[in-house]
Amino acid sequence: MKFIISGKNIDVTPGLRTAVEDKIGKLEKYFTPETEVHVTLSVEKDRQKIEVTIPVKGSIIRSEQSSSDMYVSIDLVEEIIERQLKKYKTKLADHKQSSDHFRAEFLENDYMDEEEVQIVRTKRFDIKPMYPEDACVQMELLGHNFYVFCNAETDQVNVVYKRKGNTYGLIEPEY
Repeated sequence: MKFIISGKNIDVTPGLRTAVEDKIGKLEKYFTPETEVHVTLSVEKDRQKIEVTIPVKGSIIRSEQSSSDMYVSIDLVEEIIERQLKKYKTKLADHKQSSDHFRAEFLENDYMDEEEVQIVRTKRFDIKPMYPEDACVQMELLGHNFYVFCNAETDQVNVVYKRKGNTYGLIEPEY
C-alpha cells in the first residue's frame, strides 16, 4: 500500500507516520501493493481526527474518527475500515472493475455478514426545479439533513446536505 499522509494544524512527526503506517498497514492483507491510502491527520481544539480514504475503482472506502488522543483515533479508524471491508466484501467484489484492487485471499475468504442492507421504506415525491440555496431553505423547513432536488441551473438531480459547523454541501452528478 502507498501512503499519502498529510496534516492540518499538526506536524506529521515520524512517530505519527510510523503509527499510521503500522496500524493502517494491517489492512495490507486486503489490498494490492499499488493501492493508495490517503490519510489526513488534523487537530481542532481537543479533537484529534484522522480521515482515511482508499479509492478503488467504482467505490471509495472511507472512515473518519476522532478522540482526545491521535493514537486512539488511529486505532479506531483501522478497526472501522476492517469491519467495513468484511461487511461489504461481496458488494465490493461484485463491482468487477474494483476487485483488481483487492488481494485474492480477501475475496475468497467468507466473512459473516453482520447485517444485510435492508431498505424498509420508499418515498416518492415531485421534484421541482429550484436553486441550491432554495433547496437548503426547504431542507431546513423540513428538519432534514439532506434534500434531493432538480437544480434549476443545470436541470440535473442534485442533493444538498448539512455539514458540520452549520455549513452546507452540494452533490452534483458527474457523467
